[in-house]
Amino acid sequence: MNIEMFIKDWIAVGNSYDTEKYLEFYLKDAVLDDPSVGRKFIGHDGIKDYFVSYFIGYQTQTELKKLDIKDNSAYLEVEFTGDFPEGKIGGSFDFIFKNEKIEFVKADLI
Repeated sequence: MNIEMFIKDWIAVGNSYDTEKYLEFYLKDAVLDDPSVGRKFIGHDGIKDYFVSYFIGYQTQTELKKLDIKDNSAYLEVEFTGDFPEGKIGGSFDFIFKNEKIEFVKADLI
């Protein structure tokens, strides 16, 4: 698995607001934990709710700033811009991959 290309594709699909294609990056039972919103989003239904609410809803665009890869995991720093009060804010993602998909990701604001 080429994690760098996977992450770049994941960002591009997220920035295009293609919900179904976005969900294809995740295992069916994946967990997305986002302490900045105080919730864990479980499975495709939960992750879809997260994506629609925080990315499509705020017209969020994500730009890669830093990527560290180790074995089946990656740490990503990004810059978000969108229709939210700050307009621009930093964020991070800690990924764990399994079977060439996202098994777990912790998302947070920096």
